Parts: sequence; structure tokens; C-alpha cells
Amino acid sequence: MEKFQLIPSHAIGVWLLKFIHKIFSWLGISRTQGLEELLYVVIVTLLSLVVGWIIKWLIVSAVRKIVGMRHSVFGQELLEQRTISHCAHFIPPLVLLGFIPIAFNRGSHMLDILERCVGAYAVITIGIGIAAVMSFIFYRYDTHDNHKNLPLKGILNVGRGVCWIVIAIISISIIVDRSPAVLLTGLGAFAAALMLIFKDSILGFVSGIQMSQNDMLHVGDWIVVPGTPANGVVMDVSLTRVLIQNFDNTFVTVPPYTLVSSSFQNYRGMKLSGARRMNPSLTIDMNTITRLTPEITAQVVKAHPEMQAIIDSFSKAPGQIVAEPGIRPLNGALETNLGLFRAYATQYLLTSPLLNHDMQVLVQLLDPNENGIPINFYCFTHTTDWNEYEAIRSTILEHLTVAAQDFALEIYYGGSMEIDEVKA
Repeated sequence: MEKFQLIPSHAIGVWLLKFIHKIFSWLGISRTQGLEELLYVVIVTLLSLVVGWIIKWLIVSAVRKIVGMRHSVFGQELLEQRTISHCAHFIPPLVLLGFIPIAFNRGSHMLDILERCVGAYAVITIGIGIAAVMSFIFYRYDTHDNHKNLPLKGILNVGRGVCWIVIAIISISIIVDRSPAVLLTGLGAFAAALMLIFKDSILGFVSGIQMSQNDMLHVGDWIVVPGTPANGVVMDVSLTRVLIQNFDNTFVTVPPYTLVSSSFQNYRGMKLSGARRMNPSLTIDMNTITRLTPEITAQVVKAHPEMQAIIDSFSKAPGQIVAEPGIRPLNGALETNLGLFRAYATQYLLTSPLLNHDMQVLVQLLDPNENGIPINFYCFTHTTDWNEYEAIRSTILEHLTVAAQDFALEIYYGGSMEIDEVKA
């Protein structure tokens, strides 16, 4: 029994030539060597594509059946990324290389040209398969093992770029029938031009390595880049650009080397801490700041009975900061209504369930200006969510604005409030 051969035999080629002769006879066309060769190449090319498609379909169907039986995540992802389909592209050129020589005489110039072209095509399909495997490896690692969301896509792009440069050199060397070493030697003369052409890619690759090793940037981080409109979430990092979606759903692209060569602000630490800084200010009218009188004290205690204990503590140590055990010192004094209001504001922030009490809480007076004396409230919310943050900030400012009136203080409403500008 004759063995089955994957590579076409001479008998198959002879049968194809006889089939072509019958077609010419049926159409009444006189046979010529050039016309026979042309028709043979067309038939063999179509046959090779059909054979390649059938083999690819069989392989993919078999993998799908195995995945369906074993419920393999690896196999499912292999199908989703179409890695097998891309790797099977090399089958048609192999069939072509086996069939084409049969129709041509040995030493034919046309056969030599066709073999070179098909050989270059085969190398390109191998490059497609290698690039698909590299992309699948990156996808697997980035999906399952890249827990820090490191920007590794630039490394993938470099690997694929190097692969295609090698494939291009080998393909050209096959077509021109020269050694790849000759081409590589010639490329040295164009090194300067290549550096200019791939300048952004080279800088992006170096920047990507620096950002990954120094843990400067992850996909999903909220960053702000001064001097640019970038103020949002990092969506993608490649060799030539960092894609950022701003809080207003606009997109901004920034070169990776811009982030390394200059500075940018990353809010990842804020999200990891689970707390966000709040730093608003109210401007107190200086004309309403007076020495503390018994009338004002009585008014304060009536509106806020909890202040009696604070006033008693301050009375025992006049002119000194009295600390509450275990938390923070009460920032206030018993000399002016503004000092007593500072103590109240500190106590309010320390006891508010809306704030994170494990982080710094501070009430401070800023330098006076033409509108009055700004009083600044430095604290941290217990959440990083934008909506909740704004609600907490508004609630605290509303309460302190109204409470200031109980201390015979007036807020200068024409002043400005210092708040975080970043909408993280």
C-alpha cells in the first residue's frame, strides 16, 4: 500500500498537468508552455489556499472540541485571540513550494522568481505566527499575572518590531538572493536615518522600562500632567503614547518620555490609602474678631453645650494648647472668639464620622489678605469616591459656615475657598 504523503508527490503534479491539458482540449485552445505554466500556477495557488483553509479549520475545530470537553481557560483564550488561526497561515506557502516546481522545467527563470516570492511569503507567514504567539503570551501575563497593571505593552511592541525587522531582512534577502549579512552590513549606513525614524519608539521603550522598574505608572491610575490637558485615568501605554481619559470623558495622548523627563502627579497612593485630602478655607471678616467676652461664651455654650468642657480645659491652662488624650491637640485659645471657633472646628472634625481620624486633622490660620483672615481646615475623608468626597466637603463647609455665626464671626463671602482642583 502506498504511503500517504503530506508533501505533494510528482504523480499529483503530473495529474494536475493532465487535467490542464483536458481543459485546453475541451475549450479548443492550443497548448503552449507559457499558458500551461500560468494556468498551473493559478490552480496550484487556489488549491494551496483551499488546503490551508481546510487544515486550519480542522485544527481550530479540534481545539474547540478539546476546550469544550475540558473547560480550559487557556484553550478558550487561545481561540479568542485567534492564535492558532494566525499560526496556520504558513500552510498554504508550504503547499505552493511543493507543487510549483512540477510544472516548470529545471533551471527555468520563472520558476526561480516564483520560488523566491513564495519563500518570502512563507517567511512572512511565520512572522505572523511568531507575533501572534508573542501577543498571546503578553495577553496571558497581563490578564492573570500583572497584578500591578504595569505598562508592559511597550515591551510587546518592541518585541514584535524586532521580529518584523528580522522577518523583513530575511524576506528581502530571499527575494534578491543575497545573504542577510550583506543587508545588515548595508543597514549600518542608514543607522542615523533609522534613529530619526524610530526616535519616538526608542524613547518610548526606554521610558516604559523606567516606569515599570520604578513603579511610576499603572494602567488605571489617575494622573495629572502639568502643562498638558491630561487629568484622568490611564487607559493604555504603548511605545509612542500614553492614552488618558479625562474626567469629562475626553481623551488626551502624552508621549511616554514626557512623563519620565518631566514630573506628573499620580493619585494611586490616595486610592490605596482609602482616604482623600480635603483642604478648604473660609475667610473670616477681621472686623468681627474680638476678645472673648462672657456674653459670647454664654452664646457659644448655649448653641454648643459640648464646648463647656473645652472652655473649662482652656481655663485651667490659659494661653496653652490643651491636648485631648489619644487623638490630636485641640487647636484653639480662650482669648478671642476666633480662637474658640478654632477649638470648636478642631473638635468637630475630630468627631465627625465623615472623616478619617487615623490621618492628620488640622485647623490653621493663613496669612491675612484684603478680605480678612482665611481659616483653613486640613483633614481627610474616609472615601476616595468623587461624589461622596464632594458631598462630605460641602456638608462640613456648610456646618462650619453656620456655626461661625454662633461665635459672633462673619464669613467674607466674596473671598475664595482653596479646594482640591483635581476631580479624582
